[in-house]
Amino acid sequence: MRVLVDYRPALRARTGVGEYVHEMVRALAGPGGPATPGSLTLFTASWTDRLAVGVTQELRIPAVDRRLPVRALTWSWNRLRFPPVEWLAGPVDLAHSATPLAIPSRTARTVLTIHDLHFLRHPERVTAEMRRDFPRLVRSHAARAEAIVVSSRYTADDVARTLGVPASRIHLCPPGAPRWAADIRRRRQDLAPRHILFIGTLDARKNVGTLLEAYAQLTGRRPDAPPLVIAGGMTPAGVRWQDEARARHLAGLVQWRGYVDEGTRQELYAAAHMLVLPSLDEGFGLPVLEAMACGVPVVVSSGGSLPEVAGDAARPIPPDDANGFREAMEALLHPDVAAVATAQGLARAGEFRWDQCAERVWRAYLAALEIKA
Repeated sequence: MRVLVDYRPALRARTGVGEYVHEMVRALAGPGGPATPGSLTLFTASWTDRLAVGVTQELRIPAVDRRLPVRALTWSWNRLRFPPVEWLAGPVDLAHSATPLAIPSRTARTVLTIHDLHFLRHPERVTAEMRRDFPRLVRSHAARAEAIVVSSRYTADDVARTLGVPASRIHLCPPGAPRWAADIRRRRQDLAPRHILFIGTLDARKNVGTLLEAYAQLTGRRPDAPPLVIAGGMTPAGVRWQDEARARHLAGLVQWRGYVDEGTRQELYAAAHMLVLPSLDEGFGLPVLEAMACGVPVVVSSGGSLPEVAGDAARPIPPDDANGFREAMEALLHPDVAAVATAQGLARAGEFRWDQCAERVWRAYLAALEIKA
């Protein structure tokens, strides 16, 4: 069996989707992983960006890395279902796309990853490529797929209800806590927390405007409140939020860090009082799991899967309730409250493991191969 895994989201900046792909294939092919030797191959394509040196050695997986204009390839794959992936990567039994749209193939079974369907409800909040193709094509691609991998029960139910996919073809494969979390917990024992933290690409659904409003309320009540660090790739929505922060006279209190790599992300968790994620919708919300595993208390909205991920570690707050976010942040500045939230978060994070994710993904592959064409 030869399984081709779409590694393109992890080729450059490893945001949530790229992190999921990278750690999933690591767990699939690593020691004790379910993948049979030689069964997995990574696929990447870009005109300018190449697979990082050492990735194939790190993951123990060979790669097909094609120098192709990625936008043109994506347009042709999405619109024309051409060229078949066999032309680029050779014979394939199963092609696992990291997006809700399939990799075209002559004979391979199709597996899709769908983290959320936000692009269907709010196409104005997503990138131009997603807005162009995803809403128009996702239903037909999902109907043809032999298996769909999702990272939360929230998304599983949404895919079944909205796309009409039978539950038997939807496979719940939540991500695991990061491998480096234990080291951050040890470092936090010797560090005084210095900031309130937000991590995530600054697209519109992240709802940072409500966070800024809540933080302005907090600094009005607590002039000694720690600074707010906002880490994530900039977008037009992010530029507007920067203007809003200046209008609220928060320019000296809010630090905009842009996209941060894994090492910097770890440093930010190590010195965080708390993580706040006020999103309007999330298919999972990986920073919440990362923070809990690192011993960082979390404040989450009721958007999408966030209550499911946080469990008992946080009381979900309506996304438009700035006062509710202010109250939650102010409470967590008290050490006793923070200690309880930390313990609850660690217990919840322990329920998420990459080896379990890999076992479930592998079962999805086997189920896809067993479906009669």
